[in-house]
Amino acid sequence: MSIKIPIETSARHIHISRDDFETLFGKGAELHYIKELSQPGQYLCEERLTVKGPKGEFANMAILGPFRKETQVELSLTDTRKIGLPGVIRQSGDIADTPGCTLVGPLGELSIDKGVIVAKRHIHMTPEEALALRVRDNDEVFVLTKSYGRALIYADVVVRVNWSFRLAMHVDTDEANAFSSDAEPYGVVVRFFDDNYSTDKWIEDVLSGIHR
Repeated sequence: MSIKIPIETSARHIHISRDDFETLFGKGAELHYIKELSQPGQYLCEERLTVKGPKGEFANMAILGPFRKETQVELSLTDTRKIGLPGVIRQSGDIADTPGCTLVGPLGELSIDKGVIVAKRHIHMTPEEALALRVRDNDEVFVLTKSYGRALIYADVVVRVNWSFRLAMHVDTDEANAFSSDAEPYGVVVRFFDDNYSTDKWIEDVLSGIHR
């Protein structure tokens, strides 16, 4: 038996360090809370920034609190192409060797040399839910979406496990637009193999005539 997993769309946004925030908004400036997000402790802020790349920019981008150790800009692949940056798919927080950008705030501009990522699709869940689904933190699973005429099976969905999490799968706007969902989109974990299995290896096997 599987578990019904709500699917939430994560639009472009910014996580910011305190030092970078103060550079753009002033010494001693603080984030101003608007509303709680689905994951406990995460919230939308009043403050906005413009993100500039070599070929374009996105104005009025949302900042999410609380402060992070390092600034991170999350875009979709379509977004990165629009402003002329490489689309590097990473888990949140893994920003080594990623492209940078320019952030524009009320007190000027700040160039960061890394931190622009396309977030790898993932599921937040508690250890109890992970046990029920027979998965572990950082496993990659397949998720079949509930849809009307455009259902998808998402591969390479990272499992993220913590007692503070609320069950939800996060996809970006490109991924959300790929399937026609109802007002409450959801999916279920489906298992094609007995263990964590690389999709690249699966493709190689199929092309070689190996069917598992």
